[in-house]
Amino acid sequence: MLSAFARPAGAALRRSLSTSAQNNAKVAVLGASGGIGQPLSLLLKNSPLVSRLTLYDIAHTPGVAADLSHIETRATVKGYLGPEQLPDCLKGCDVVVIPAGVPRKPGMTRDDLFNTNATIVATLTAACAQHCPEAMVCIISNPVNSTIPITAEVFKKHGVYNPDKIFGVTTLDIVRANTFVAELKGLDPARVNVPVIGGHAGKTIIPVISQCTPKVDFPQDQLTTLIGRIQEAGTEVVKAKAGAGSATLSMAYAGARFVFSLVDAMNGKEGVVECSFVKSQETDCPYFSTPLLLGKKGIEKNLGLGKLSSFEEKMIAEALPELKASIKKGEEFVKSMK
Repeated sequence: MLSAFARPAGAALRRSLSTSAQNNAKVAVLGASGGIGQPLSLLLKNSPLVSRLTLYDIAHTPGVAADLSHIETRATVKGYLGPEQLPDCLKGCDVVVIPAGVPRKPGMTRDDLFNTNATIVATLTAACAQHCPEAMVCIISNPVNSTIPITAEVFKKHGVYNPDKIFGVTTLDIVRANTFVAELKGLDPARVNVPVIGGHAGKTIIPVISQCTPKVDFPQDQLTTLIGRIQEAGTEVVKAKAGAGSATLSMAYAGARFVFSLVDAMNGKEGVVECSFVKSQETDCPYFSTPLLLGKKGIEKNLGLGKLSSFEEKMIAEALPELKASIKKGEEFVKSMK
């Protein structure tokens, strides 16, 4: 089912760095001064797909923008500082990427970030709903399993909700799965493509190794270890950084890869597929990540679960209660807002 659309992982990122691609995407990064925001903005500035890059944060954005503006690529860069400048940052944007929020520290789960990041995401997406309601909105801020329902409810409140244009960026799970499988099998990671479905935290992250291209096989014990590593890879980085941050550079790469795929599709490229956590009818969970065929207006077609192994079906069944609870938490947060 996926093979017809499969492309080498990271191809969109590499293509975006070539001089042959041309487009005029206007992209905003909200949280541009942070650990993810700065390298993400650098990758976006480096792409000829982007003609205008607007950066927003509550501190340091003029400096980040000035620094990036000296790079010899065509995207114009402007920094915006504080809530009063947010509307101007968003006006006319085609794509908004939101990595804003606090990072995880050792011992923290993504859910521990909820109270702080939920408020930040609700505030920023309300501004998007008001000032660029037609833009594609890509949420990186954790916990994604809750921040996507928050974004949807905020857009509903403003009467501009379009489920085809709101994306939870889970691309880092795919990037990690591709990398780890390639390491174990001695493959070129750029040629490996593992769909990752479900959500974006712990056991809700479900790598579909049975649908990997090229086809790979693992003994059950090795498969269980591999999946556990993919699911806990974020914690692996948090521990390795010893309190100095979370996955920022790999997340910036994954975020850029998703944006470039989205812009490629918006620009008319056919067969662009990325997994993302979106409004879904593929399971009895109202939001679920599956491979999506992207198009000019966002989601063109949800490609669904595809054929799963019994082990993968079991993982989904075990993940659904946690996923539903996280979704409900996000929805109820917006309902509780004045």
